[in-house]
Order: sequence, then structure tokens, then C-alpha cells
Amino acid sequence: MVQMDTVEGNKGGKLLHTLLWPENNLMLAFLIETKEMKNTVAAFDWLEETLGSEMFRELFPVILTDNGCEFADPELFEKGHDGKKRTRVFYCESRHSEQKGELEKNHEYIKYVLPKGNSFDGLNQEQVLRMVNHINNTTRPKLHGSTPMKKALKSFDKNAMEKLGLEIIPPDEICLKPELLK
Repeated sequence: MVQMDTVEGNKGGKLLHTLLWPENNLMLAFLIETKEMKNTVAAFDWLEETLGSEMFRELFPVILTDNGCEFADPELFEKGHDGKKRTRVFYCESRHSEQKGELEKNHEYIKYVLPKGNSFDGLNQEQVLRMVNHINNTTRPKLHGSTPMKKALKSFDKNAMEKLGLEIIPPDEICLKPELLK
């Protein structure tokens, strides 16, 4: 199951659409213009185009999210380009974000680089990917000192990870501070 959410910068500004595999804490993030469903669905469409329908279905069999307006119509996420079911979407109970707690916890790493209250409007997707790569290469106690990237490489198709722009960052180059994006 993949957990899905959004992270807001300033109200009314750009957001981050995030996805996380709880078993390895690997996260993806997409910069979106507004908190509208067309933007979150567009990220899914990009993922399917980039990975191919078969790989998409393998990596995203089930999605768990909240009932925010940007995720309101599950069918738009579930139906692929070919009209076939590409995933299944389920919703947390209202006011129970802990039901996708791994993703909520992982958002703390975003806050190290983009402190609360900062606007995301000056960001581009390349900067977001740089941040995600640094987050995914940070060791985690839950992973017994390993990183999400190392754990994911044991079970994910390496080609898929390359298509998504995910790469290994050496430990001595990891930066989880705002300077990373300058």
C-alpha cells in the first residue's frame, strides 16, 4: 500500500503532492500549482506514462489517502490511460491522519528543508527532486540504520527508480537544510 497526501507551503500557493511506501519509507514528491484534483491526477498520469502501465500497477496497487478535495474522486486516480484499473484508492477515516502515519512522519524531513510557513512558489520540480533524493538517502532508526533508497533497491526495479529520478546520495553529502535548494 502506498500512502498519499499533500504538504502546503503558504495558503493558496504551490503544494507538494507526496507518495510513500511504508515498508521502506521511500518517498516521491511532485510540485503542484493548486490544491485541485486535476493537479494530483496529473502527477499520477505522469507516473503511469513514465513507468508504463504494467510497472505503475506493480508499484501502486493500492493507495491510502485522506479525503481532501485534491483526492475527492477515486475513479480519476484508479483509471489509467488505457481505461483499465491502474490502482485502488482507499480513504482514512475523518480526522485520523495517523492511519497514514508513516507519510505524516516523513513530512518532518520536508520541514527541515522547507520550514513551516515558507512558500513553495519559488520552487521547481528539479529542486523538489533534489530534496526528495536527500530525504530518501537519510538513515532511519525504523530501517535499522539503512536508508529508504537502499531498502527500496532490494525490492524495486532499478530501471523504475532511474525513470523517477531517484538516485543514491553519499552519506557525507546529505543536506536537510534550506541551503540545499539554493
